[in-house]
Amino acid sequence: MIVNFILMRSSSLSAPKTKQKGKNSTEKKAKRKAKRRETYAMYIYKVLKQVHPDTGISSRAMSIMNSFVNDLFERIATEASRLAQYNKRSTITSREVQTAVRLLLPGELAKHAVSEGTKAVTKYTSSK
Repeated sequence: MIVNFILMRSSSLSAPKTKQKGKNSTEKKAKRKAKRRETYAMYIYKVLKQVHPDTGISSRAMSIMNSFVNDLFERIATEASRLAQYNKRSTITSREVQTAVRLLLPGELAKHAVSEGTKAVTKYTSSK
């Protein structure tokens, strides 16, 4: 619904269309494709259904969750980058990410995040 509103609003803000002389008035202009937005919505929804299969999520709550994931990603990436710079490295490895998570997340949450991350990296390397 919000996307439709934005699309309608942007099309109404564009300059008025004028007819060109000598052109056939039945020709149609090619529709411009809407810009794709990359979000974590699909993944958030999948996790929600794993945890609470009978629960839904509003678009506003999904937007908040997406902002939360983007914020956390940015914080972890920034901290991992800083750690790599401190150690005079030009590559962010899983070690820097793991240390960044330990620094950013409190106590038990950090332990769970590290174990899930280790599990994901192990699964990825074994599938190669």
